[in-house]
Amino acid sequence: MELGLVGLGKMGGNMRERIRRAGHTVVGFDRNPDLADVHSLEELVGKLEGPRVVWVMVPAGAATQSTIDELAELLEPGDVVVDGGNSRWTDDEKHAEELAAKGIGFVDCGVSGGVWGLENGYALMYGGDAEHVARVQPVFDALKPEGDFGAVHAGKVGAGHFAKMVHNGIEYAMMQAYAEGWELLEKVDSVTDVREVFRSWQEGTVIRSWLLDLAVNALDEDEHLDRLKGFAQDSGEGRWTVEAAIDNAVPLPAITASLFARFSSRQEDSPQMKMIAALRNQFGGHAVEKK
Repeated sequence: MELGLVGLGKMGGNMRERIRRAGHTVVGFDRNPDLADVHSLEELVGKLEGPRVVWVMVPAGAATQSTIDELAELLEPGDVVVDGGNSRWTDDEKHAEELAAKGIGFVDCGVSGGVWGLENGYALMYGGDAEHVARVQPVFDALKPEGDFGAVHAGKVGAGHFAKMVHNGIEYAMMQAYAEGWELLEKVDSVTDVREVFRSWQEGTVIRSWLLDLAVNALDEDEHLDRLKGFAQDSGEGRWTVEAAIDNAVPLPAITASLFARFSSRQEDSPQMKMIAALRNQFGGHAVEKK
């Protein structure tokens, strides 16, 4: 089939290549002309035969909104737009309604796989009407990992990005657990080879995972992570997961704690710890460290 793909960065560029390897035609547009096959969204739409499928792979928020707004004016009834970025699921509902008013279908798709997806395939979670999903199915089949699993029609519009959001929330908590265990192992004198302890866990343990494999890769490159600064950004999905948990009264203590741990990485001198130190000194005479 033919596909228009908007956004050819680290993820989108590799996705274009994987889809092409499966025998499909991809016309790609990116603001960087060195990456693009065409010079505008108008040219992209003009090169596709109707009914068209255009996959949007740009940052969530304003960039996605402006792209969908422009496509709404260029596409025709019967065409389908796929949002494969990390949009919030509530935005999907809004985009689907806006496009439906013009007779254009909408599918939201959470995509996981990162820089490894080109060779290993991408895990896909998509939401939307069955007829719209069916139009995109050959592309889903091209992108997914080999085998029976790795892709799911999660439900109605918004379900794909909601599922991906929860996936990323779980990812936050798993990474935090590995990080805490690594720090404790590094701290004690009795463990003399933390990297090999992590490597030993890769086989036969209940905590083996791809994330553990990636941790070992990182330690192979920098055994004590001395070259890194202790700062970790959050990309949005962790916050949205916690907000959804509050809205639905679902307790998420591990995921919530992992999100707040990221925030602590942005403080060189924690104001909270100043107050705690002051209180411990006041009630128990515990020593404080002063600048």
